[in-house]
Amino acid sequence: MIESSFFGKGPDGEEISIFKLTNKNGLSAGVTDLGATWLSMEAPDRDGRISDVLLGYDTVPLVYENPGYLGAIVGRNANRIKDAKFKLNGKTYSLCENDGKNNLHSGPDTLNKRVYSYIIKDDKVIFSLESPKSDQGFPGELHIEVAYSLTDENEFKIEYLLEAGSEDTVANFTCHPYFNLAGHDSGYALKQEVFIDADFITENDNTSVPTGRLLSVDGTPFDFRERKVIEKDIDKDDTQLQYGGGYDHNFCINKREGKHPCAGAYDPISGRYMEIFTDCDGIQFYTGNGLSKDIIGKNGAVYDRRCGYAFETQFYPNAINIPEFRQPVLKAGKSFRSETSYKFSVIK
Repeated sequence: MIESSFFGKGPDGEEISIFKLTNKNGLSAGVTDLGATWLSMEAPDRDGRISDVLLGYDTVPLVYENPGYLGAIVGRNANRIKDAKFKLNGKTYSLCENDGKNNLHSGPDTLNKRVYSYIIKDDKVIFSLESPKSDQGFPGELHIEVAYSLTDENEFKIEYLLEAGSEDTVANFTCHPYFNLAGHDSGYALKQEVFIDADFITENDNTSVPTGRLLSVDGTPFDFRERKVIEKDIDKDDTQLQYGGGYDHNFCINKREGKHPCAGAYDPISGRYMEIFTDCDGIQFYTGNGLSKDIIGKNGAVYDRRCGYAFETQFYPNAINIPEFRQPVLKAGKSFRSETSYKFSVIK
């Protein structure tokens, strides 16, 4: 079931809507046409108590400003591009430097500040947006669709459809959700457990941009192939951890036949368990190292450092500058589809 209601007035006086998706088991999720942002995810614990496990905002101005990109759809290029430059078809494109000398999440004029069109169809909310030529500094036009649905198997699905216009362009989209399976307002989250099905990470330089080299997780703090408490190794003497101030790295997902989770999280106290499925190559695991007491979320909750952790499915960061990585280039007139889902359950 999908219900829509008035959320508030947008930056230019537009009416902004909020959509509540509910399944037969009583789980619900909230999304909005302001940035096609994922606002909430309410799930039961092992005793049936419902909590919102997604960090986020509950007013239009906060969703628009969105410090931390909480629940935001990010494009045209998610994550970082080295020196805010890339070359495509022999031409160099310069982007905004908004993360030191690098470009992060495509710059300040992010797509989560746009108001999307929407339709409700087949138990999905489908948001769409036209990104014009040279938007954020990227070549060509891009038609964007983001569809949200909540299945009766307790799976929250995000489906992307991207269609290039008359020029080749970059198309590397993600959603940027932060989770705290004890509840979004329950504070420090890193005593929860995480697994990531990845044998390698992309090595970062000292500005948190991949160098092009892959590093084995064997014997390192980045080995999450068996579920472990997030904080267990986060303060180890490790150069990669120092660069990120904790985990802020792209994990190279192991490709397997059939449907397998690429990552997951578990809160031993509540029993809530979450699995992530995707067709993407990489997943950025970020432990909220940049969150601070200045970030005030839903119902006045304070989202301090490490009060949540993000899983962002993606092409490898900076891939457009590293030919050895699969390229996030969408050819003129072509389309690209991708799907990521988050499945919720409990462990008794």
